[in-house]
Order: sequence, then C-alpha cells, then structure tokens
Amino acid sequence: NGQRYDFIFAVNGYHSIFDYKRALSPKGVYVMIGGSNAHLFQAMLLGPVISMTGRQKMGSMGVAKPNQKDLVFMKELLEAGKVVPVIDRRYPLGETAEAIRYLEAGHAQGKVVITVA
Repeated sequence: NGQRYDFIFAVNGYHSIFDYKRALSPKGVYVMIGGSNAHLFQAMLLGPVISMTGRQKMGSMGVAKPNQKDLVFMKELLEAGKVVPVIDRRYPLGETAEAIRYLEAGHAQGKVVITVA
C-alpha cells in the first residue's frame, strides 16, 4: 500500500523478505518470529546480507540478537500502546469458515479478527 514502517515484527511471514524490505523506512528494522519454513530460512539467510548492504536491519528472531537497550525500548512502546497490530479484516462468528479460507489463501495483510458479540 506504499506505507513505510520503522519496525516490522512479523509473526506470520506470509510475504517474502523483499516485500517486507520495501515496506521498511530507510532505517527500518524487520524481525520475523514465525511463518513458513521457506520464509524463515529466507529471513535467516538473506536478512544478514540485506543488513550488510544498507541501513535497514533484517533477520529472524533466531538470528537477530536484540540488546538490552532494544528490549527495554520495545517494552516501553508496548506499555505505552504505541505498538498497534494491523487489522486486515473482521468477520462475525458465523463467517469463521470464510475467515479461515482468507487466511489459508495467504492474502491477509494483518490480523484477521473474529467478532463474537
């Protein structure tokens, strides 16, 4: 969508590392903590190479070694409510099957929420 982010904490890894790279600001940081094996290996192998060739930092949680300062900063952001998950779509409980199909298709650009009430 053209938006640029300072920090992407990917828990799904539906997209290639290059898609995430395009979404990062010039000094952005991308960390992947979950996703398909193919995308995790891509982040583990290509992330350090991309990080060496520019100012963006990319990798997986297994490779990226956050320092104490980074962890404290992340804690402060979380506590202040400044880290906000991106919600792609909302489905009522009766449309759960459709929500699962949407997720399985790999098109979600954020969280898919099932509303109960």
